[in-house]
Amino acid sequence: MGTLAALYEKMTSEQREFQFGRIGADPLIEAFPRKRVVHAGIDGTPVSPAEAQHIWQRLMEKEPVGNPTQTAYIHIPFCKTKCLYCAFFQNGTDQAVEDAYVDALILDLQRESAAPRLKNGLLHSVFIGGGTPTSLSVRNAQRLLQTIRECLPLANDYELTMEGRIHDLVPEKMDTWMAGGVNRMSLGVQSFDTTVRRQVGRLDDKETVLRNLAALRAYNQCVVVIDLIYGLPGQTHEIWKADLNSLIESGVDGVDLYQLNVFDNSDLAKRIQAGALPPAATTKEQARMFAFGRSYLEARKYNRLSACHWSRTNRERSLYNTYAKEGVTMFPFGSGAGGNLDGYSTMLYRTLDTYEKAVEKSEKPFMALVKQSDVQPLVSKTLAQLEQGYFDLHALAEADGRLADLQWLYELWQKQGLVTYNGVQYRLTEAGEFWQVNLAQTTVECINYLIKGEETMSLQGIAAQEGGETKAMSDKVRRIIDAMKKAKSAGGGPTPEAMAMMTEAMNSMTPEEIQTVMKSMRE
Repeated sequence: MGTLAALYEKMTSEQREFQFGRIGADPLIEAFPRKRVVHAGIDGTPVSPAEAQHIWQRLMEKEPVGNPTQTAYIHIPFCKTKCLYCAFFQNGTDQAVEDAYVDALILDLQRESAAPRLKNGLLHSVFIGGGTPTSLSVRNAQRLLQTIRECLPLANDYELTMEGRIHDLVPEKMDTWMAGGVNRMSLGVQSFDTTVRRQVGRLDDKETVLRNLAALRAYNQCVVVIDLIYGLPGQTHEIWKADLNSLIESGVDGVDLYQLNVFDNSDLAKRIQAGALPPAATTKEQARMFAFGRSYLEARKYNRLSACHWSRTNRERSLYNTYAKEGVTMFPFGSGAGGNLDGYSTMLYRTLDTYEKAVEKSEKPFMALVKQSDVQPLVSKTLAQLEQGYFDLHALAEADGRLADLQWLYELWQKQGLVTYNGVQYRLTEAGEFWQVNLAQTTVECINYLIKGEETMSLQGIAAQEGGETKAMSDKVRRIIDAMKKAKSAGGGPTPEAMAMMTEAMNSMTPEEIQTVMKSMRE
């Protein structure tokens, strides 16, 4: 295999900047042209539909080895409204549709729970995500939570998270969640500012947000964490500072600070381009907002748990997010859920009728099952480290001597002000923390190159506020749509070509792009 230095030399200057960063630039605001992926990772190999069910059944019939750390992800694909910045919207709320969906979800949970691989292990974390899980009716929330307690082997120290919105924090629902065993609530505040919130589709004003958070905290039965986004349209530096002040006032146990992604061709991008909304912050402006938020929380003794997550109290552990980055076993349930098991990754059908019909036939409702790359264990180890703000080159080089060449990469980034070296590990600087996803993506691409000789560079359309569309990604969406429509018109299952396309969708596409594909298939 070639060296990273040789790979670097044969690249164009534009390729170098996107993959390895800019030489001599301000590391915080100019280290790279922009963020280039939502989540770092590498592709695997698609499994044919005929093989997928057999492989999954074989894996689920095996006993777990030892007492592994395991998780489950349960997806609730309903929202009352679609927030303009969101790329995860699937379905509006409809009670009859919701009832039928929960019936299928419970059936899938009950059937899988009888398999030895799940039944005879322990689950340390269960995450009910969406969509908006808190939008479930009281009856359906009760049914689902009861099924989780009856069917899933929860460890003594389990974390059961329900994701949701402030608008749903009403007594009847909160009583149900607490009685049902939820011990962690993750809520999308995004901004406390009433104007900023409402212009991107949030329902409640600042006073309601703070009042509802206080009502939830008063139960004193669950960890309360919230999401804040920096870079929203109209969110000035002063409003961002006020958001952080309101965070302190709220007294919640933890917070995620997320950089706004403006996806190519998204509703948000179109509204901004039409002049209906103020511009979103540029990547440079977002970098400054991140640095301010980081310093703000550090000065107030918040504990950094991961790249974008902080805890205020020791109640907040963020187990699910930590385990997900480590690549531990994740059992998926629900339309649009993703997971991984013993070297395979999967995404379940995103269309409700297809999902429900597969469950009725006692099948795992795969949209795609993918055999992970041989280098995935090393990739998972790397992503987990960088998520925690460090990189242990020595440990990776001991696992595979070819990876010692990563020293060239990290010495380059040390010169660029993105990492420091303490003689044992590389640590991300403030600038490195802002650009963490770029560093992670380049590192795993370099691991893939050094071991397998494959030259790859993912580039997603997630910074439309910088101007221009990411043409390569729109071309890819068109190719996927053509392949899927070809399979549909043939009247059979997905072709190998379509499966390959869907592998791209799961591993290197944004949720917005996946939605474009699935929407086209319903037309």
